[in-house]
Amino acid sequence: MDFFPVFFDIKNKPCLVVGGGEVASRKAGMLLQAGGSVTVVAPELCTALQELATAEKIVFVAEKFRPEHLGQAILVIAATDDRAANEQVSEAAKALRIPVNVVDNPDLCSFIMPSVIDRSPLLVAVSSGGTSPVLARVMRAKLETMIPAAYGRLAQFAAGFRDEVKKRFAVPAKRRMFWEKILQGPVAEMVLAGQDQDAKETLRQALAADSDAVQRGEVYLVGGGPGNPDLLTFRALRLMQQADVVVYDHLVSPAVLELARRDAERVYVGKERANHAMRQENINELLVKLAQEGKRVLRLKGGDPFVFGRGGEEIETLAANGVPFQVVPGITAATGVSSYAGIPLTHRDYAQSCVFVTGHLKDGSVNIDLTGIAKTNQTIVIYMGLLGLPTLCQELAAHGLPLTTPAAIVQQGTTYQQKVVTGTLATLPELAVEAKMKPPTLIIVGEVVKLHDKLAWFDPHPSEEGSSFAEPQK
Repeated sequence: MDFFPVFFDIKNKPCLVVGGGEVASRKAGMLLQAGGSVTVVAPELCTALQELATAEKIVFVAEKFRPEHLGQAILVIAATDDRAANEQVSEAAKALRIPVNVVDNPDLCSFIMPSVIDRSPLLVAVSSGGTSPVLARVMRAKLETMIPAAYGRLAQFAAGFRDEVKKRFAVPAKRRMFWEKILQGPVAEMVLAGQDQDAKETLRQALAADSDAVQRGEVYLVGGGPGNPDLLTFRALRLMQQADVVVYDHLVSPAVLELARRDAERVYVGKERANHAMRQENINELLVKLAQEGKRVLRLKGGDPFVFGRGGEEIETLAANGVPFQVVPGITAATGVSSYAGIPLTHRDYAQSCVFVTGHLKDGSVNIDLTGIAKTNQTIVIYMGLLGLPTLCQELAAHGLPLTTPAAIVQQGTTYQQKVVTGTLATLPELAVEAKMKPPTLIIVGEVVKLHDKLAWFDPHPSEEGSSFAEPQK
């Protein structure tokens, strides 16, 4: 190691910043955030520092730096744009053995300011030793996606039980094993989901038990989004990585499914037209059974589980059987697909409202009430409507929309297989046949469709990329 990594406790302790510009302001802000008592020495201050001085959050000394300014400082940061001034600060601080950092001058530093992931009291610092601060920031950004903001709460929760756990497990090795299970299991998930009381009860059960921890099953109802794995939420990714069993639908893309824990059992329960792998009632019962066996169950759905995903029915069954669960929203097809197709769902000049409907046909007819839906200045988004597209267009026209109303159908939106066809209520059914559109598709009806040619930004390049929305293996 080129540097020894440490964390300073500077609460209520004197710290000195030399420089009055924006860089100095950022450094002073970090010191204040850590509880330091900050003095800034500079001939003049930038606006941000002046505001801090006016609010008496820092002490401002309107002078050029002199060694006497070091006073009782325990830490010094030089952030001027004058190399000679920075050298003077560095030499004076080092002579008094005061840790000093000179911004963008590693050769003048006795310590390096890292890039920080702040989940207080949990902190993660990344440093390149001053060789590439940008690379350190890039690494920090990657880590930010892997460490939920609620980890700070988890650390505080664990701190509240340290003494109890220490009394229960006198041997450090057993204590460590206990905490590893707690912090990677259901208790941690409860805390991260805001279920603190349940977490406390479960942890106390684990302390009272003969075994090191109580295994309690749980179901994660997770929205997998419209197909592009980049659109998953951080929380979805984390839960996908720790589930013991993955119960997934037909509309979950292989690229999304690939991100689930590799050694997890996979159960396909997809429902396609005239081909249901498992009835909904059986899916509900399966989730209960797996959780009652003590397994962490990932119920992975395409889009959002509460938008035509029957997620509400599943968690009703879970709740009735006392099975713990949490719900993670996903980007529903309406918002994801329309964004990638360059069709805003609302627009001040074209549509002031938007409705989502399902386009399933029943006995050859549209099984939805289009009264109040088929109107101008409103965008209509139709899920699962490919088969009934001709009937849907006819019914929308019969309920008052002109046959010239713009309409679009999007296949496998947000993925590298995306295909967009635009037309009108009169022409779209035939255009969809000519384009050989296949499920999954989304239909958008309304004046906003006119914006597609102007606003389309996503170029899928299907010939250059592998499919990210092929049918999942069963």
